[in-house]
Amino acid sequence: MSDAEPSAPLPALALLEIASLARGVVVADAVAKRAQVQLLFCEAVSPGKYLILFAGGVGEVEESLGAGVQAAGDALVDRLFLPQAHGQLLPAIRQGPRGFPHDAAEDAAGVVELHAVAAALRSADAACKAAEVRLQLLHLARGIGGKAWFILRGPLESVEAAVEAATAAAGEGLLAGAELIARPHGDLRGLAL
Repeated sequence: MSDAEPSAPLPALALLEIASLARGVVVADAVAKRAQVQLLFCEAVSPGKYLILFAGGVGEVEESLGAGVQAAGDALVDRLFLPQAHGQLLPAIRQGPRGFPHDAAEDAAGVVELHAVAAALRSADAACKAAEVRLQLLHLARGIGGKAWFILRGPLESVEAAVEAATAAAGEGLLAGAELIARPHGDLRGLAL
């Protein structure tokens, strides 16, 4: 699965979901000023929330997360801290909703949909750590009502194990759906897969 491996490891990843757009910008500023982290995603998403996703060293991310939580106050909806995030998450986040190109027609596909972005990141991380799979697509909140979803590809047994790990990591009431396609039809490549 070397085509999905990133060139540098991602030590830590954090997410803050804020109920107020205006407060979200203030929180993003507090996060960036607190420690040396890389802001990956700072924007308004439906239904009227603000997401801040950032990465960096474990200590720096933890420190910036604390500053963000404090700045958010009562506007904090959700938060996530992944101190040892799997290396496939950052490339999938940067790639955006189109996902990675894929050539292996024989690979199974696992599709996991969640009601919250933090749950999706947590689930995708667990899936990638559980089995040898490729995180083909990771779509966070944009245009889908604040939900998130991802697609995993690989051998059937690996995808089954990864989807099982993802659903277990989702959190109570946060899993919207999980599906497994043993051999996706070729017409889906480039469209949905």
